[in-house]
Amino acid sequence: MTNRIALVLGFLIVGTVMVDYLYYGTEHGLFLAKKLADLIEWLAFWR
Repeated sequence: MTNRIALVLGFLIVGTVMVDYLYYGTEHGLFLAKKLADLIEWLAFWR
């Protein structure tokens, strides 16, 4: 992965999170963070 691709992906992720926060507040982000933590825990179990 080149630096340019990494920067573009980083800006897209940050931009998406900012738009979600501005339109919907923090509830969706908190829900997704909890689900991501559950997914990581589940994957660690199967490792």
